[in-house]
Amino acid sequence: MNEKPYHESAARVAGAVAESVKYQGRKASRLGSEQRRQAILDSTMRIIVRDGVRAVRHRAVAAEANVPLSATTYYFKDINDLITDTFAQFVERSAENMSVFWTHIEGDLQVFAQARGTDRATRQSLTDRIVEMAIGYVRGQVAENRAMLLAEQAFRQEVLINPNLRELADAYRRILYRGIEHFFRILGTDEPTADAKVLTAIVLQMEYQALLDGEDNLDADEMRVVLRRYLYLMMGL
Repeated sequence: MNEKPYHESAARVAGAVAESVKYQGRKASRLGSEQRRQAILDSTMRIIVRDGVRAVRHRAVAAEANVPLSATTYYFKDINDLITDTFAQFVERSAENMSVFWTHIEGDLQVFAQARGTDRATRQSLTDRIVEMAIGYVRGQVAENRAMLLAEQAFRQEVLINPNLRELADAYRRILYRGIEHFFRILGTDEPTADAKVLTAIVLQMEYQALLDGEDNLDADEMRVVLRRYLYLMMGL
């Protein structure tokens, strides 16, 4: 079987999600207007990451973006639209990042596909490699994408009280699950969808703990124990 479609599907799904994100605010018709609108969205996200969603107010965003107050109310009729479009941009950028990620590890996926069904020692070596990749991914997220991780936490909390974000939350969940689901299909596990949900939950918890502990205090040994325990079970080791 040619395993490449699994990888291509993961990247393609992420790309399709990015393209499908819809914004509620007023669209910009000129380059200068789009730059101002983008500055407002970026400033809103900085406020959310720094002070939380409840700190988002037109006046605070205008000050953060260094634009007139009238600019925020021109593009976004109310705070709900501003928050929704800020998280829409978060989902769009997350989808783009995941598409790049799955494209980047194409070579690794081909190695995993070829090693499927081999002897126990080879499968154990392969699984240990996956464990280290997962740990490296968490490290990279905390070191390079801390703001995105904090935005994700704010997004998850806001979805609980803002039903307008539900569609975006569903799209974001598809981004997280789909690539890992195809990854488990390549490994040949019995329940790739369920396995993807479990591994995603484990990684999300590790990212949350890493935010609490800080980059310099990551417990890689603890992460390794948890990931090995789960992935060894999946691989029948």
